[in-house]
Amino acid sequence: MIPGLATRRRFADLSEQEILALAISSEEDDARIYRSYAERLRADYPASAAVFDAMAVEEDGHRCALIDRHRERFGEVIPLIRREHVAGFYARKPVWLMENLGLERMRAEAEAMEHGAAAFYTRAAAQTQDAATRKLLGDLAAVEASHEARAGELSDENLPGDKRSEEDNAAHRQFILTWVQPGLAGLMDGSVSTLAPIFATAFATHDSHTTLLVGTAAAVGAGISMGFTEAAHDDGVLSGRGSPIKRGLASGVMTAVGGLGHALPYLIPDFWTATVIAIVIVFVELWAIAWIQNRFMETPFLRAALQVVVGGALVFAAGALIGGG
Repeated sequence: MIPGLATRRRFADLSEQEILALAISSEEDDARIYRSYAERLRADYPASAAVFDAMAVEEDGHRCALIDRHRERFGEVIPLIRREHVAGFYARKPVWLMENLGLERMRAEAEAMEHGAAAFYTRAAAQTQDAATRKLLGDLAAVEASHEARAGELSDENLPGDKRSEEDNAAHRQFILTWVQPGLAGLMDGSVSTLAPIFATAFATHDSHTTLLVGTAAAVGAGISMGFTEAAHDDGVLSGRGSPIKRGLASGVMTAVGGLGHALPYLIPDFWTATVIAIVIVFVELWAIAWIQNRFMETPFLRAALQVVVGGALVFAAGALIGGG
């Protein structure tokens, strides 16, 4: 049994007062989430921040209506009941787990929140006997169900076509600077710089196990070095390249991946079989780098391919010559 599940109440067992209390706390949470979105977006995406500010204000209005109804029916004391107290209730992710969400993901999360809220109010209204309370919950269900349209109106007011395009372009640019650019640099470094030591060892020893050890050490060491270098040399404040931790992670992981790609074939005991597979993987890696440059960095594919393949071939040849000599 999941810890804590046995202590949760079934939604069907909640009283009318508890349903109102749950709705009040839920509206408070949703408004707080929307304001958190707005605060994180305000500096870079002020128009989208205005959308979430308006959505938070609307949730405040729902909360006030629910509190007024509770006051009329049950008085001033509202029971403490939240989503986590109810089994199967639609959950919200903690705000600190959503800090890395991009602009489009925030919009999608908001849409999912409104859809879940509409389903809750529909179910709550069906479970309530008091006519006035049932009407309020039904009205809120209709409002939440149409909130996607309302969000569209807010977008029209605050995000006209050209503004939305500007913000989407800015979000895409930030993604490129924070993830793609350091990851691409790492993949290039890991794929190319490890060619010489791996294939020099391979042709010098003709031993798969030794080559695997050297290749793994080179890839992991290069990944750690590139990750720390990327994270340490630019904090992102002035350059606008984003979190140094994210950039260091992207660079370090992709560097290690690039090196391990042509080191792991040497898990195969037969030397020449492993070497042929490693060489094939090298060409796949180099073409993948060229594709990423073309797709995300807008580098002409032929030029990117020529640069990467020629550079990789030269490093491979150096390693083979040194090892063969």
